Amino acid sequence: MAEPTDTFDDILPEALRFRAAAPLVDIGANLTHASFNRDLTAVLGRARAARVTTLILTGTDREHAEQAVAMARQHSDVGLALYATAGVHPHDASRWDAGLAAAMADLQREPEVVAVGECGLDFNRNFSTPAEQERAFEAQLGLAASCGKPLFVHERDAGQRMREMLHAWRDDISNAVVHCFTADRETLFGYLDLDLHIGLTGWLCDERRGHHLRELVGEIPLDRLMVETDCPYLLPRNLPAKLKGRRHEPALLPWIVREIAHWRGIGEEALANATSDNARAFFRLPAHSQPIHQEN
Repeated sequence: MAEPTDTFDDILPEALRFRAAAPLVDIGANLTHASFNRDLTAVLGRARAARVTTLILTGTDREHAEQAVAMARQHSDVGLALYATAGVHPHDASRWDAGLAAAMADLQREPEVVAVGECGLDFNRNFSTPAEQERAFEAQLGLAASCGKPLFVHERDAGQRMREMLHAWRDDISNAVVHCFTADRETLFGYLDLDLHIGLTGWLCDERRGHHLRELVGEIPLDRLMVETDCPYLLPRNLPAKLKGRRHEPALLPWIVREIAHWRGIGEEALANATSDNARAFFRLPAHSQPIHQEN
């Protein structure tokens, strides 16, 4: 049977070809996902055209972290910089053992790897038991303390336990970002009290469940805020045109920035500059991670 031609591989419609007011850093892009296998080069080209100039590729297990490192080595160029994270997602925490711990420690020594994670706690779906999740997360907190790299944290419906565990390690780890933050005000302020960064996604653009975030974005200090797509997931629901295939990609990050800027009541350029500066400092990106030639 011939493959259909009407797929997400088609270029973005004109209404979705955004261009950021300033270069952006997408701190969470799952570009090792199988949905990008056929058109990764085009996806990266569209990101570059949208002025999304730096991508942090999320490593959620050993296989995907290794793929992210390889992708970062292969595709970074003067107009686009790719880096990786390396960790074990709480969904896969049941697989944590001494061999996996050693493999993660080796990966986290690679220069392309700029954070430990995605790791954390997810008591919403519990694909691994809470006890297994806490064991794996505790071990990865130790790895972060050993290597000195920041943490890229996943948390869902586990805010209190997450704060307890991070509090116990806060003096030993360099820094941490709670990526794809979706929780409530109490949880947010608990993280801010721990001097953590906050990553926001297209969840803010979802009229079914993102309203509370619109009220909270102004509470996040600007020097603690970063932005991400978490693609191919969390496609913004309020895009001005339909997207074939419903696959999210980095080129749509400027739309998320526009939404955050609106709800904060600041300009898009100011938000883009602040979040990108925060990300470069947080992940300790070299100066060359910002493209040398910027179009006006």
